[in-house]
Amino acid sequence: MIAAVFLMALAGVVVLWPVPEVHRRLASVAGVSERGPGGRWDPWTAVWAGPVAAVVTFGPAPAIAAMLVAGLVTRQRRRAERAAEADRDLRNLTAALAVMGAELSVGAPVVQACRAAASELVSADGDGPVGLELSRMAARAELGGTPGIASTTSAAVRRFAEAWSTSLRYGLPIGDVLAALRADLVARQEFAARTRAGLAGPRATAGVLAGLPILGLLLGEAMGAGPVGVLLRTSVGGILLVIGTGLSVGGVLWSARITDQVVSR
Repeated sequence: MIAAVFLMALAGVVVLWPVPEVHRRLASVAGVSERGPGGRWDPWTAVWAGPVAAVVTFGPAPAIAAMLVAGLVTRQRRRAERAAEADRDLRNLTAALAVMGAELSVGAPVVQACRAAASELVSADGDGPVGLELSRMAARAELGGTPGIASTTSAAVRRFAEAWSTSLRYGLPIGDVLAALRADLVARQEFAARTRAGLAGPRATAGVLAGLPILGLLLGEAMGAGPVGVLLRTSVGGILLVIGTGLSVGGVLWSARITDQVVSR
């Protein structure tokens, strides 16, 4: 049992190990996700050292509880990173659409407008997906091709590609289509900001409720009851530790799911 838990913890470290830079570049060229936090070592992978230390020191039950906590920390961090990347892409695309609208209003071709917007984004955001994909789409259109659906994981860029393709397919004025898309993106960002502000209280409440068991353990230790020793050194305590940790982790995940569904609408 101990060996199995140790191998599971080791597998978690392997899964979270950073992807080499060459793999990231190949994934960027292919337009797929590299399934990794980046090309450098990520200090957050150290949270998986907790289960390893727990299985060596206290046994399998505390190790399983530590694995649940480490998995929760990793998932919440990746969730926050994905949300931040999506917000950044939306802001960049909104800025790019403003540049394209200005270029189109003075009679510039759509390819030139797209290239100008891409140049500004690349200079401001570096290798962000929006600027790079706009450059590729402008190059394809300049060579006589169609922008098509962008080969990227960025939802914002896919929306832009679909809008451009719709304009070409049905003969709609590209300026009007992009203006409508920009208005929709601005409205979505404003709604998301208001919703996040309104959910700050419920999220804080969920965090406090998830941390109440820890407060109970501290109070028990202060009173001399020794609950930590019971949880770590007895069979029944180990079972209760796993069950309690699982319920707390499940509560955090469920509350995050509810709030994410509200924000994404």
